[in-house]
Amino acid sequence: MNNNPIEIQGLSFTYNGHPVLEDISLTVRSGDFMAMLGPNGGGKTTLIKILLGIIPFSKGSVSVLGRAPGKAAHQVGYVPQNVAGSDKFPVNVLDVVLMGRLGSLGRFRKYSARDFSMANQALEQVEMSGFKKIMIGNLSGGQRQRVLIARALACDPEILFLDEPTASVDQPFHSRLYQLLFELNQTGKTIVVISHDLSVLSSHAKSVACINKNLYFHDSSEITQEMLEKAYHCPVELITHGTIPHRVLKHHH
Repeated sequence: MNNNPIEIQGLSFTYNGHPVLEDISLTVRSGDFMAMLGPNGGGKTTLIKILLGIIPFSKGSVSVLGRAPGKAAHQVGYVPQNVAGSDKFPVNVLDVVLMGRLGSLGRFRKYSARDFSMANQALEQVEMSGFKKIMIGNLSGGQRQRVLIARALACDPEILFLDEPTASVDQPFHSRLYQLLFELNQTGKTIVVISHDLSVLSSHAKSVACINKNLYFHDSSEITQEMLEKAYHCPVELITHGTIPHRVLKHHH
């Protein structure tokens, strides 16, 4: 029996006559922590939305937790890249996080004590438990992003997809988030994260997928100059941030 949570074979996707993804094949093992890298417009977000069942495809085969995309929604968490518009809904923080439990509810069922417990636990994980009754529109962009992360965690997902999850969060939580993802991965959850933060990903990721219409997969956490240039189709200069920010250059005379 195949226990790989994600299986993709020969996937291609075209939008308005323009190829976005071409002949993508990928196997993600259970318990992997995979980093997705590549330029903006390279197809990373499109691929995740196909895996979630948000975007239909016509060529190739895709399996998520042994089922067609979207058929295992209650076992999958998703943190989208863009939180624009999330401040317009007249709901409080706890209501938003409880939405992550909807996939586990039967028809006409009300939230149970377990649903509230899972939502509260998720808020504690993202350090937002003191904001439960605050209206989502009254939060900063970074705080709203934390709430969306909590919503994804509330369903206790087997797979967690995150699309640039630290784009609008404050620096202290930036590090805490990746530590949380590392801890979740240690419990056996499969993590797939789109990010340009190479320094953090190289410390936590177990594999790397570079996507720019085509996919280059590396079953290793090592992020090299060569793999980045394959994905970005141009020379890439690495910059690392630490006590003293510095560039990483190729060997030269």
